[in-house]
Amino acid sequence: MSSEATFPVEPVERVRALLERIVSQLELEAHVEVSEDDEQILGQVDGEDVGILIGRRGQTIDAVQLLCYRAAFRGSGERKRVVVDAAGYRRDRRDSAVRQADLAAERALEAKVEIELEPMTPGERRIVHEHLKERAGVETFSEGEGSERCVVVAPLVD
Repeated sequence: MSSEATFPVEPVERVRALLERIVSQLELEAHVEVSEDDEQILGQVDGEDVGILIGRRGQTIDAVQLLCYRAAFRGSGERKRVVVDAAGYRRDRRDSAVRQADLAAERALEAKVEIELEPMTPGERRIVHEHLKERAGVETFSEGEGSERCVVVAPLVD
């Protein structure tokens, strides 16, 4: 990957090469698996001590994901989502966001008040909005700025 000539052409292979390089440079005992479908490229890293790749509140893995996205589509008009996960972190955060959304919706409906969730990343907020958009009786919106931005679940007014 040190020269342009050795950098892969295909976006999925660029993501694979970058993740393998990061794992190697961090000296992690980890396996990289990359797959692609019509909607996204998914890079998964599993192994020992991958917490360093996740970072505090997922900041490191978010940065790695952005790098992979930029590298995958550099010089290309094509674009699709790139997701990087380590040790199931994103799956666990998704499950947690869905549980919080369901609990907030129940509380909002029972108490007939707005329920503000904890601050979340843009991706986590999107999960909550998508999960609750078909739920009868509630609506969601985001509030706040930057790292303090959160989802509010509100009962619909009759």
